[in-house]
Amino acid sequence: MTEKAISNFQLDRGDALFVDFDGTLAELGPDPDAIKLHADAASALSTLAERLDGAVAILSGRDLRDLAGRTPDRLWRAGGHGLEILPPGRPPADPPGPPRDEILQILRDAARHPGVRLELKGPVAALHFRAAPEAQARCLAAARAAADTAHDLVMQAGKMVVEVKPSSAHKGLTLEKLCKRQPFAGRRPVMFGDDTTDEDAILAALRLGGMAVKVGEGESAAPVRAEDPAALRAWLAREAARIG
Repeated sequence: MTEKAISNFQLDRGDALFVDFDGTLAELGPDPDAIKLHADAASALSTLAERLDGAVAILSGRDLRDLAGRTPDRLWRAGGHGLEILPPGRPPADPPGPPRDEILQILRDAARHPGVRLELKGPVAALHFRAAPEAQARCLAAARAAADTAHDLVMQAGKMVVEVKPSSAHKGLTLEKLCKRQPFAGRRPVMFGDDTTDEDAILAALRLGGMAVKVGEGESAAPVRAEDPAALRAWLAREAARIG
């Protein structure tokens, strides 16, 4: 497939935007708690939400409360890969419960390796091994064992992380669900992402007749590519100004 550079891609007023956070809007880093949305990106997204009648959503694997604290209030936010969806202007609800103790014990054993960090996001659990790449096999095996404890759990590996989550925590299903409700219904979905979980939503957007943008390196079904988050942020600012 021949890819188009994002500099040659333009939005239409009939589009709906779905954007990942980590690695897409903001660069990845060793400390997820230190990652912030650049002010120019927040401004551009807010402007685009106004121009597109509110049809802009952040789809993230982060816990919804964490995501809401890092992104503009006028956007739709979907946390936990879509387990929770927050309309603009509303406060997030209390978090759902964590995974069962049996699952947590398996993952905590893996997290004893120096540099591995276990993150709990409601029922979604993530093992981060960016600071300990030699622990990748250990973390993947633990996640697989944890997911095998229940029929409704899946494991999904990403960039130096592996998650155990309910099968309903799926960005593709979330994009499809949002596209059936206002203000997204009837618009062309455009998905922006950088990782394996985003690929689910990229494929969903394309199935619905939309467009998708892959941010960074790696294989993707997306027809358009942005070199990195900085390139995407510059493009968002350009499009917000152009459509405005």
